[in-house]
Parts: sequence; structure tokens; C-alpha cells
Amino acid sequence: MSKNQLQVAIQTALHVSGVAGAGIAIGCFALPAVAQNAAPPANPQKPQTLQTIVVTGSHIRRVDLETSNPVVAVSAQQIAATGKMTVGDVLQNLSVIAGGVANPAVNNGGGSGSTSVGLRGLGASRTLILIDGQRELTSMSPPYAQQDLNFIPASAVERIEVLTDGASAVYGSDAIGGVVNIILKSNYQGAQFQGNYGISDHDDAERKGASFMFGQTSDKGSILAGVEYQKFDALMSSQRKFSENALSLTTSSGATPVHAVIGGSSYPARDRITVPQSVATAFGCSTGNQLSLNISAADAGTSPTGAGDYHCFGNADKYNYASLNLIYDPVERTNGFFKGVYHLSDNVDFYATYLHQKTTSAFQLAPTVYGTPTGAIISAESYYNPFKVDFTPSNGNDFRVRLFPAGDRGTRFATTKDQIIAGLRGNLSLFGQNWTWDVGYNYGHFSRIETVTGIPSLAALQPGLGPSFLNSQGVVQCGTAASPIPLSTCTPWDPFNMFNPNTQAVVAAASVPTLWTSWYISRIAHADISGGLFDLPAGTVQLAAGVDYNKQYTDNTVPAELITSSLPPFSCPLGSLCAGHSQGGYNVKEAYGELYIPILKDMPFARSLAVTLGDRYSKYNDFGSTNNWKIAFEYHPIDDLLLRGTVTTVFRAPNIAELFLAPTTSAPYLSNDPCDGFTGAPAGSGPAIACVNVPTDGSFKDSYVSAHQQLTAVTGGSQFFGIHLKPESGKTFDFGAVYSPHFVPGLSLSADFWRVYLNDTITLVNPTTSLNLCYQGVTYWCQFVSQRLTGASAGQPGFWSVPTANLGRVDTKGIDISGNYKLPDFSFGEFNLGVNATYLTQFKINTAPGEPGSLVLNGAGMMGTFGSALSSSCVTQGGGVCFYPRIRATGTLGWQLGPWNAQWTMRYIGKFKGGSADPSQYATMLSSVPGLVFRYGATVYNNLQVGYSIEPLDMHIDVGVDNVFDKQPPLLYANNVLNANTDPADFDTIGRYYWGRITVKF
Repeated sequence: MSKNQLQVAIQTALHVSGVAGAGIAIGCFALPAVAQNAAPPANPQKPQTLQTIVVTGSHIRRVDLETSNPVVAVSAQQIAATGKMTVGDVLQNLSVIAGGVANPAVNNGGGSGSTSVGLRGLGASRTLILIDGQRELTSMSPPYAQQDLNFIPASAVERIEVLTDGASAVYGSDAIGGVVNIILKSNYQGAQFQGNYGISDHDDAERKGASFMFGQTSDKGSILAGVEYQKFDALMSSQRKFSENALSLTTSSGATPVHAVIGGSSYPARDRITVPQSVATAFGCSTGNQLSLNISAADAGTSPTGAGDYHCFGNADKYNYASLNLIYDPVERTNGFFKGVYHLSDNVDFYATYLHQKTTSAFQLAPTVYGTPTGAIISAESYYNPFKVDFTPSNGNDFRVRLFPAGDRGTRFATTKDQIIAGLRGNLSLFGQNWTWDVGYNYGHFSRIETVTGIPSLAALQPGLGPSFLNSQGVVQCGTAASPIPLSTCTPWDPFNMFNPNTQAVVAAASVPTLWTSWYISRIAHADISGGLFDLPAGTVQLAAGVDYNKQYTDNTVPAELITSSLPPFSCPLGSLCAGHSQGGYNVKEAYGELYIPILKDMPFARSLAVTLGDRYSKYNDFGSTNNWKIAFEYHPIDDLLLRGTVTTVFRAPNIAELFLAPTTSAPYLSNDPCDGFTGAPAGSGPAIACVNVPTDGSFKDSYVSAHQQLTAVTGGSQFFGIHLKPESGKTFDFGAVYSPHFVPGLSLSADFWRVYLNDTITLVNPTTSLNLCYQGVTYWCQFVSQRLTGASAGQPGFWSVPTANLGRVDTKGIDISGNYKLPDFSFGEFNLGVNATYLTQFKINTAPGEPGSLVLNGAGMMGTFGSALSSSCVTQGGGVCFYPRIRATGTLGWQLGPWNAQWTMRYIGKFKGGSADPSQYATMLSSVPGLVFRYGATVYNNLQVGYSIEPLDMHIDVGVDNVFDKQPPLLYANNVLNANTDPADFDTIGRYYWGRITVKF
């Protein structure tokens, strides 16, 4: 290309915002993919050749900026304009992100400090993250292994390329929803200091950050190095009106409408005690058989309690756990990075990139629950038991309390990640064509120490709940007068009054912090080559090929007090927390090839036509081999119009956590129990196995379902449950058009129609699915069904198994649209307009295709409440809510005049429904009102940024306001979500936020 042609190409690229990928909404202007490592001509007076580049989605080196791949690039300047301090926060505003993602705003189910993205609503595990084209080190965040975009320092990023199409034929496993390629700065010269500060309109949620970076470039190579520090303060739920109380929907029989009340948990600080009606009446409750401690008795710390110390348990007695939870977790993070290239010769380079991160973070929940459902047994002969009945998990007498003397539950995470990418690359001549080659090694190490607090040991508490008596010295002693137990070995305590000083001392003493360590190693070796084969009239046929070897391994150490049994029936020494040891690994050998064939050029109605063929073979040592192919085309009927399309097979191998996740306790919901109203079934049939111990007189009703109460379960990787996992497999389709009319310079319009379907999805098999399958006669799943209780609680669920297995199909499709326009220059500044949106036409989950107990769940336009069948079968993770709005979009207006620049961004989340009127969806906003549906309107967030450059000082100052109009998140209510009465993975929970940044270059 001549100098003039090069200028035209670059100007066109800059004017046509979003050409390479449609529908990407990022809260800033979207630019097309630009030349990776392409430098401007060294001598502008001489004709130059435009360097070939590699655009994310292909290994073929091309001159073209626009290809068959729907790719968009986000520049460092655009990242800075958002005011975000992390790459993860920037990318979570993509319009193609849906279904829940991890970030520090997700407290219950989070706390690791990581931020992930899941393209197409398919989850973080189905979106591949690359650093300069190489795989980023996965983070181990149970129950899944997923990326952490905060690992990459934002100050070192040159640009981010996002491929919104499946790419297993190019990159292998995980590239199903798409690929995010984070490209670090190259050939950087000078130094830069940057300081960041932010605070909310409520004078809280403070954030601080600073970074320093320097680089040097010469004819022998280049280096780039720096450090980055960030600190985000915790934010309590009690600091926001919408989250300070656990707001629950409720109603009563008759004409009482559904309404919200300040409710909470049935594990209160002052007990919920279920006893026979005769006992309840004697203790002051003749209208029910559930009791709660009077405030006066609690204030006095009375022990033992008596008949006058109780009243009927009501909604006002529920525990408001919300105020003790967080809506933003504390995170402190330090990053270090180095990137260097050394020219060994004119044709060979040595390159190396090193990334280091150390993160401390935590989550916090209300004090732990305790009682007969968690395994507590209270003897009728206990000195402190005024009811004189035994409380056991199976006799119908139920005791529940909140162990607040143990302190708030929480886990502190100390995480360290290191990754080095190094190798040799160069150029050579073959077949009279130019070729490039790359041989490299990618090593990563991840380690984490988890400190769990606020979970007392059941083993330590239980002895004090047995028979006890008042001895002759007036001291309560374990045992009986005939068989006393020495005080040195057993301390009796009063479980019915947590306000008693002795009780508080016993509970606090049983709450010793526990440490859980885990680590993970990744090793990848690769060799790649790319170049021309031969020339055709329309251009050169290009080939890219390579081989990879990938080895993964993980291990963990769990303290003895946490270890559960390896097989059912499970038991948890700490009641609400148990775990186990797990270790293992796998390796994969891969080979790929990709062929670019130009077919037509400079013909009527065919300015250009080319196809790309690709194939990758992968052989895993644990489940066998898989082969995935790609067919793509790009067609310019005229210069202004690009038609493109891709069809590719995709797969995802089980990740290291899905295989070897250590068993841990969890608290899932059961959305329905087919044994309700059970009247018996032939022995050995599915219903007989699923409904073991359930009464056969038709009177049974699952109390966990009717009360929308969480179960107790053990979750683990497939190896723990003896399940052989195989990869997910499917296809992706993308057909689109990009129109850039020459008669309207700077305008670009694009649309892409896409579809992804995936079979054998790897998922945690939720209780609703396993129970329905078992009941319908698919007896394999009966082994994971609850250990149902006997006695007075006959048939009620006990401990459940939630294994990781291949079960399900996902089918989703939609439309991405984009319109971007750089207006002609005015005397009052330059303006850029952009609108990017994704419309989701379908998101369908089949929980067990072909099986009689399968459910077909429709997610498009829905919020799957926690515990619903949709949420339980969701392929994403983000705090318990499965959220798929029909429309996500972003609009931007940018302005620049001299040293000034500004940007207004509008982020749109479309209307959605909570609950479904279709009974087959097992989704309702209130379990006692089948088919209850709430309709929510659209949510719009507005952000403003203004910047000014002080050129004599080489300084730039940015200030901004996020959520300018202080838009509050929609109320989804505590009985439908895990966090803050809303969905923190998708909606802003902080409110109006002010931020500033100063950047100084040297």
C-alpha cells in the first residue's frame, strides 16, 4: 500500500466506529479492531507497505481491518473515559453480557474479589479470555473455575478486542459465547503516573487507586513495566434504603392482597420453636404451635426460661439478616506487570510477559443458623429445656435460632496469581511467500487461603445439649445425678436464650476460624506458523497451523473439622459448613489448521469474496477426543457494504473445578416436590424411590417447598460423585452486514443475527431436576435425591446431593445492531454518536433432553428468581439470580474541543418479568401464590465524564459522575434473591457516584 492508501485505511477505520462488531455496548465509543503491533511508516516520505495483522477470531495474518469475524476493539482512551479502575468493570457493560456475572457487588455467592464476563448469557466459563492472544490464568472460584478480568492491570492495556462469535476451531475449549482478547501496550516510551479517587453521593463506598508505568523502546527491543494499587471499601446493606431490610412478599388466605413486609429468616435471634399444640398452649400460644422468646426474657438473659417467657411466633419475629450483609465487598489489590521484546536478529524476537496479582477480599453474612435442621439434638432432660420434649431432626419438634454470639459469618480471601508468557517468534520465507512463526510457553500459578469465621462446631456444642442437672453446689452439670459428667469435659448451655452470658461464652468458644487452602497450576506449550501458500487471481491463499499441549492440576487442603463423609449419608461437623479434599488434573494435545481462500475481486457486484475454513483436533487424556470446524465468508458486493457469516462447531471441556471441586455445603431450593399428595406406587418404581418415607395417605406436603426454604446439600465436582464428564458441544451461527456509505463519511450501520446451541451442558444438577427425573423413572438420578426423614417429619427432605454432570441443552439467539456516526467538525467541537444494542429473541433451557422428567424453561425477558427451576438450571453464576432481559443497549455522545473532552453515556436494561404464569416453569414471585408475575419496566443509567489536558505539564484531568440521576435498582424482594432485595450482578446498588483521575506523563 502506498502512503496515501495507508492514510485512507486508517482514517476510515477511525471514522467507522463499531464496524468490525455489532451490538457491543460498553459505555464508550466502540472502534473497530485496529492493527495489532502495526506501527506508522518510519519514513513518511516513502511509499510503505501496510503490515499484516492478526485480528481476534483467526490466526490468519491479514491486511484487512474488516473480516468475517464480528470483532470490536476498545482503546485505552475509551477505557479511561469510563472512569472505571478495572478492566472487568469496563467490560461488564457490554450489551452481550447477560444472565449474571461475578463482581464485588455480589456478596452472598461472591467475595473473592474477581470480576467475570459471560458473553451471550452463557456464563463466564463459556467466554475465553486471552492476553495478547494467549490464555489467561483461570481463577478458582467455587463452584466454578472462571476468569478474573481484574488480573490484567488497566493501565497496561493498549486495547481490548471482543469476538462475539464461537471460536472453538481457532482457540479450542471455552470459546463458545465469544472471546475477549486483552492486548497490552507495546513499544511504549516514557513514564506515566495515574491517581484515582471515587466516593458515592452518600459519602461511602470509597475507592482509591494509583499506578506507575514506564517503558523504553530502542532498535534492540522494548520493555514495559509497572505497578498498580486499588482499594475498594465495603458497603453495608444497612447503608441503603432499598437493602436495609429483608423485604419479603407475603399474603394470607382470603382477600388480603400480595404485599411486602419487613420479614426475614425463620432462624431468629429469639428462637422459633415448634412443639405439640398442648405444649405450645401451656407456654402462651393457643393459636399455633410455634413459639418465640419474649423480648423481656431475652433482655434479662433468663435461664432456664419458663412458660411466661414465650409468645406465638409471627412475622415480626423473623430475623432481619439484611442489615448485616454487604452490598459491596471490600477488596484490596496490588498488580505488577512486565512486558519485553528483544530482537535476537532481524528475523527472530524473544518475548516475555509477566503478570502478578495479590488480592485480599471478603464477604460477610448474618450470623449462622442453628437448630434441629442443622443436626442439633436437645434432650428433654436438659436442665435448660423448659418444654420437656426431645428436639431431633425427625420427631417433629423443631428448634431454630440465630447464633449471633459467634459473630457474623464471613470468609476472608487471600489470593495470589502469577502468569508468565514467553517464547520466540520470527519471520521466514517459504514457497516464495512471507511466513511468521511463534513457539512459546504459558505458565500460571493460582493460590488462595480462605479464612472462614462465624461457624461454630456442632461437635463442640452438642455435648452441652444432652441431659443436665443442677448439682448440690448449685451449678448446672452435664449428665444426671446418678451419672454426672465432669465439668472439665462438658459445659451445659441454654440454646433457648442466646442472650444468656454463659450461652454466649459457649457459642463463642466453639467458633474457631478455619483455614482452607487451594492452588492450581496451568502449563501450556504452543507452536504456530502462518503465511501464504500460493497466489490466486483474487489474492494469496493463506494458511495458519499449530499445535498446543495444555496441562492443568489442582489440589486443596481442608482442616479436619470441615471434612464430610465421602459418600451419603453426608454429615457436616460444623452444621452449616463442611468440605472435603480433592485433587487431580488433566492434559490435552491439540492441532489446528485455518485456510483463507480469496475467490473473487474487483468484479461487478463482487468487489471481493473470500471464505475461511478451519479445523481443530483436541485429544484429552480423561474423556477422549473432539474435532471442531469452522466455515466463514466475507462478501463485498459493493465497496460500502460487507456481508459476512460464520458457522462453527464449538465445545467446552470440563474445567478443573467442575472435575475436582472439593465437596462443600450449599443451600439450594426445591421449586416443586412431585411427592406432594403421594398415595403410593409399585415397589422399585421411580415414584417409590423418590418418595421413600413419604406417607401414602395423600397428606404429604413438602414444607421446604411451601415455605420456600433452603435445603441442606453437598455440592462437589464430578470426581467426588463418581460421574464421568464429557465436553459440551454445539454450534454457533452468525450472519451480518456492515454498511458504511461513502456519501456519509463517518457513518456505520451494522446488524448481526446470531444463534448458539449447546448440548450436554455441564451443570450442577439441582434438586428439582434430580427429583423430577427420579420420580419419572430415570433411576440413575435417584442416588442424588434427598435422604428423606422418618418419624414425625417423615418424607421431609434431609441432606441432598448436588453433583456436577452433563445434563441439559441451551438454545439462544438474537440480533446485535449498531449505529455510529462521527459528525463533521464544527467550530464548537467534534461530536461522535453511537448506539449499540442486543435484542434477545430466545433463551431456552432444556433440563434433561429426551427424559420424561425434563423441563423446558424460557429465559428471554425473564428474571429467574432464586430457587426457581430457571435459576437452578441457569448456565451462569452471579449471586443466585438468572436474568435475561430482552434488550440491552448503550448510547453515547462524545465531544472534543482543543484540550477539552466530554462524554455522556446512557446504559439501557430492558423491561422484564419476575415469575411466570405458566405452571410448567415452576416460577412465581411468591411460593404460596402460583403463577404470580411482576412486570418491571426498563432501567436507564446515565454517566457523565469531562476531561481537560494541561499540555505544558503533560497532564490530563478527568472527573465524572456515574448514575447521574441516582437510579435505584428494582425491588425483587428477599424471598426471590440472595442479595440486597435485588440483582447486584446487573443493577447498580451504590447509587450516584463521583470520581476523578489525574494522569501525568513523563
